[in-house]
Amino acid sequence: MTRDEFLKKLHAGLAGVRQDAIDDIMSDYDAHFDAAAEEGRSEAEVAAALGDPARLARELRLEAGVRRWEEVRTPSSAVSAIVAVLGLGAIDILVLAPILLPVLGVVFGLYVATVGVFVAGGAVLIAGPFSGFPGGVAAAVLAGLGMMSAATACCALLTIVTIWLINGLVWFGRLHMRLIKPAIEQA
Repeated sequence: MTRDEFLKKLHAGLAGVRQDAIDDIMSDYDAHFDAAAEEGRSEAEVAAALGDPARLARELRLEAGVRRWEEVRTPSSAVSAIVAVLGLGAIDILVLAPILLPVLGVVFGLYVATVGVFVAGGAVLIAGPFSGFPGGVAAAVLAGLGMMSAATACCALLTIVTIWLINGLVWFGRLHMRLIKPAIEQA
């Protein structure tokens, strides 16, 4: 494989990564080819030593997604970290998807239920005093506030659990990379 073929495949595999990160990665590998040429190594030798550019791009996407998650803990960075971990390997998807999808479904369902309890608490708080709530006006106000505060607390706990899940996925991705990388380098 020539230098241009390797760099084109690597660049294509980095789709979805921030442009400044792509530029840094591409310049690093371009410099790697330049340094090897100065040592007298051929482009084919360097490309073979670097391995499959598609696999390398998946690993670099994982690292970029993890770095983004560690810098900015937002839902979009969480999604990019999860997608990067899942994109690391097709076999991982077969192992991870049956575990991850139900967990994500339960967490999403709990978020929806929490929002529902919060809205119901607001309805009890607003409409309860005027609708003959059992226990009177004070009971309606306290019940509404209690439901809203319980929903807020549950949402905060779910957010902590979600962060733990994403950190677990990031750990899995890094572990996978550490375990697979020696096997790739030997090949």
